[in-house]
Amino acid sequence: MGITSILSLLSGVALFLFGMSLMGDGLKKVAGNKLELILYKLTNTPVKGVLLGAGVTAVIQSSSATTVMVVGFVNSGMMKVAQAIGIIMGANIGTSITGWILCLSYIEGSNGIAQLLSTATISAVVAIVGIIFKMFSKKVTHHYVGDIMLGFAILMMGMQTMSGAVSPLKDSPAFVGALTMFSNPVMGILIGIVFTAILQSASASVGILQALSVTGFVSFSTALPIIMGIGVGAACPVLLSSIGTNKNGKRTALIYLINDLFGMLIWSIVFYSVNAVVHFEFMDMVVSPVMIAMMNTVFRTATIIVLLPFIRQIEKLVFRLIKDTEEDKEEQVDFDLLEERFIQYPALAINQSHQAMNGMAKKARKNIVRALALLDDYSQDKYNKVCEKENLIDKYEDKLGTYLMMLTGKEMTIQQTKLVSKFLHTISDFERLGDHALNIAKVSAEVNDKKIVFSDEAKYELEVLIAAAKEIVNITVTAFIEDDTVMATRVEPLREHINILCNELKTNHIARLRSGKCEYKQGFAFNDLITNLDRIGAHCSNVAVAMIELESDEFDTHEYLKSLHEMKNGDYTRWFEEYEARYNILGYKKAKKNK
Repeated sequence: MGITSILSLLSGVALFLFGMSLMGDGLKKVAGNKLELILYKLTNTPVKGVLLGAGVTAVIQSSSATTVMVVGFVNSGMMKVAQAIGIIMGANIGTSITGWILCLSYIEGSNGIAQLLSTATISAVVAIVGIIFKMFSKKVTHHYVGDIMLGFAILMMGMQTMSGAVSPLKDSPAFVGALTMFSNPVMGILIGIVFTAILQSASASVGILQALSVTGFVSFSTALPIIMGIGVGAACPVLLSSIGTNKNGKRTALIYLINDLFGMLIWSIVFYSVNAVVHFEFMDMVVSPVMIAMMNTVFRTATIIVLLPFIRQIEKLVFRLIKDTEEDKEEQVDFDLLEERFIQYPALAINQSHQAMNGMAKKARKNIVRALALLDDYSQDKYNKVCEKENLIDKYEDKLGTYLMMLTGKEMTIQQTKLVSKFLHTISDFERLGDHALNIAKVSAEVNDKKIVFSDEAKYELEVLIAAAKEIVNITVTAFIEDDTVMATRVEPLREHINILCNELKTNHIARLRSGKCEYKQGFAFNDLITNLDRIGAHCSNVAVAMIELESDEFDTHEYLKSLHEMKNGDYTRWFEEYEARYNILGYKKAKKNK
């Protein structure tokens, strides 16, 4: 096989992959978010999950894309791992449809229906219609349909190019010898795995095998182990997509690998054991592109039929392979508190909600500390941890918000109604604390990526502000968990001082920028940090005020804060002065003057 043939084969692969990608993207855009909604809503039974997974994958032409979508659902908490298993099983069947579509590229003929259905005719007609939609239609949907048609035409052209490139190989003894080597089951499976892992597409690997079959030297014994290996290799892009997800996201990606791995092991053991006794006569039979498509579909369907009754066992296996830590178990305990049966007993349900909110508050506090630590010790793993916990805090808000809204429809006392209302407001403040933790982590990533170094004075000022921010978060969370309204009254004085401190730091930094002590790229990062720390103080104030409000039958939040700032009673003044003395930036300036 000369260099020209190799380049022709590679260009065919490139056209095939590009066409499949263009067609799949167009199909997803035409469907909008309907496919995601269908996957999310209609997966309450394993059989439905399999059918939906197969249907969606047949439409978008990619089992990896379907599984990556499902990984995202599970990672966000919208779907359970058990629900995902059925969809992933269906995706394995749906992806075999591509092989049947590719069979169209092998229809040849010089007259009649065969000529009308030939690759050249189909590709030409589809491409012409596609370019008309793309160029002359004003509707966006028609543009996407044009992409689908052009993608299909390019895909078929890629298959033709690959077939033409490998056609001369039928006269090559070396090629025939190599294919004979692949008839060894172990070698064939390994080739299928490696080749698909490199191409990142099971459909592409099957397409190339179909192209090779036109040489007339691909036998059943060669094709079967390669097809078995292709399924395992296709797990590579799915596993890569799970990097950075939580443990349930990783478990979902692992399911894809387990399904194909078990299918390969089960059927290779069964088939080759029986063959050792019976000696199937069809093993040396030459296979066509249609037969390869059929083998692929039958193998995948048979695998799912065998594995479908064992969904619970597969779920248990992935949970054993990726175990929960004590922290993970603690989170699950919080969610288990929100038992729907307790809705009939508001007092009990409110108590359960408070306990779950305690868990949310602790997670928000810990994530802020975790995010602030990135400023001095940044790593991608630690950044990913902040992102993961931010998603968890969002999940708390979703579950608690839904649970508390269900409670509002029940008959409650005035105090219980008021408590539920305040809880609904408070969970949004805790969720916002999580958002600001993520914002700080993003600033830390920017500081790390751009190699930003703050001046010594700026560093010191940040240390002072960060210490104050950590204290206000700690006081707020502790007061909420212990239901301590006396401690909650200490929040507003510190909030006022943090606000004053933030304004002072901004003024000082502007002066440093003007004098040239700091650069503008430092200024943006510094300002973003100050803004987020200021907002953290504001949300802590909201939580504390909500707690104090519950203690009074008649309470006006605005009037309360106004009277605090205007009258500054004894306790308020005492706490404010203590915070002012503890968190100030004058010490640094005095130290510099004394040098």
